[in-house]
Amino acid sequence: MPRVICVGHVNWDVTLHVDDLPGPDGEAQVRELQAGGGGSAANVACGLVGLDVETALLGSVGGDSNGTEARHELAAAGVDTTHIQTAPDRPTAVKYIAVDDVGEVMVFGVPGANEAFDAAGVPEAALAPAEHLHLTGQAPATATRLAERAQAAGLTVSVDPGRQVEARDFEPVLARADVVFLNDREARCVTDVGGVVVRKRGHEGAEVVGDDERHTHRGFAAAAVDTTGAGDAFAAGFIAASLDGADHGEALVVANACGALASEIRGARADLSWAAVEALRSRGLE
Repeated sequence: MPRVICVGHVNWDVTLHVDDLPGPDGEAQVRELQAGGGGSAANVACGLVGLDVETALLGSVGGDSNGTEARHELAAAGVDTTHIQTAPDRPTAVKYIAVDDVGEVMVFGVPGANEAFDAAGVPEAALAPAEHLHLTGQAPATATRLAERAQAAGLTVSVDPGRQVEARDFEPVLARADVVFLNDREARCVTDVGGVVVRKRGHEGAEVVGDDERHTHRGFAAAAVDTTGAGDAFAAGFIAASLDGADHGEALVVANACGALASEIRGARADLSWAAVEALRSRGLE
């Protein structure tokens, strides 16, 4: 039975590796093109499975070949896809991601079936066996309803609102969360958080801030080639370590290691494992 339920976007990513990210009226040369499953919730679910945490994913895809392929990739990775919904009249969401030679990214999204997800269609049996709910990318009202149901069932809750935190009202669900993941830009938009805040600072590391605690970690040296999905790997590491009994300081170290591992590979999903985390930790801090 799953220990973690991830809820959010299930995308199909088309990644363009370019020589440089162009400015207005600019042009870049595409050196390589890759396509595969993406979406923050799906990426976190795959990362957790790699870290030996049984995980189920709740989200929605379209009734198209991209949706079928995304499901197959997730199932092959070991993610429980039983409760992924299909919206037959919508396409699966697609993200076009340009990545330059130093790993910086530019994202272009094509809206699809993600917002078709129906929280009311999630049976109580899907939540009851789990210990933790991780919410990312869903509509705020949907996320809030699921957080309420999860907490009533005794689950802890984490939220990563992502880029849309500036445009949508996530405060009701953030106020319920035990853990909130934010980067520095997102943190400036948030005023009411119920639990601890985990601030992601890329190559500068990260910190955990709560009412009575503060932990910082400066991160690991990484030869970054693609930062797509690094924040999702970071969240997977933090959640997995916490479920294993680590305190927030130790969980932050594991999270930074997972984020660094993700930045060293092309694509949104790093092949996370405890062995890889330990190998990176043995290389030391910056």
